[in-house]
Amino acid sequence: MSDILQQLAQVLEDRKQADPESSYVAGLYGRGLDAILKKIGEEATETVMAAKDGDAQHLVNEVADLWFHCMVLLAQQGLDVEAVLAELDRRFGLSGLEEKAARSES
Repeated sequence: MSDILQQLAQVLEDRKQADPESSYVAGLYGRGLDAILKKIGEEATETVMAAKDGDAQHLVNEVADLWFHCMVLLAQQGLDVEAVLAELDRRFGLSGLEEKAARSES
């Protein structure tokens, strides 16, 4: 995992103990799962809109926001970014059609 993802994952863990009044992430945690999911939905929509606009930097910014909020969700759920990276690694080299078929069989 890249250093920045490790550092961010640690900050997100640390924010679980932070005062919601002093931390955006602690505030999200405090508002619960629905607030985090709503934020992911908003960021996903903004990512789609940025892609349609054709502005590369805007798209990068929105994808960064989406990834960030997905990491908040993982941390809130007690999951680690490493789990997602391991799953991507597991899928690497499989055709998308094979991987999707394997998922639908389980």
